[in-house]
Amino acid sequence: MDFGTRAKKLRENASLTQNQLARQLGVSASMISFYELRERAPSPDILIKYSKIFHVTTDYLLGLNPTKTMDVSDLNENELYALKIIADTFRSERNA
Repeated sequence: MDFGTRAKKLRENASLTQNQLARQLGVSASMISFYELRERAPSPDILIKYSKIFHVTTDYLLGLNPTKTMDVSDLNENELYALKIIADTFRSERNA
């Protein structure tokens, strides 16, 4: 999957319009469209902003790492444990 496709999916999953995302990134809505249509590539600065907004790595955005990650650095030990239990439950149900 390419950057444009990943960027569009992330934006839609976050229920953001192109205009809303454009404001957060400091670019025009037409630039968001260009990215999503693969007509332009984002600068490194914009790529970093995307990763911070959607809490994914730049490697994920660029398709270098297919694993989607989530920033959990602000969660406490109990919250991390609860997330682990949920993830393990999903995995076991999927593999059943």
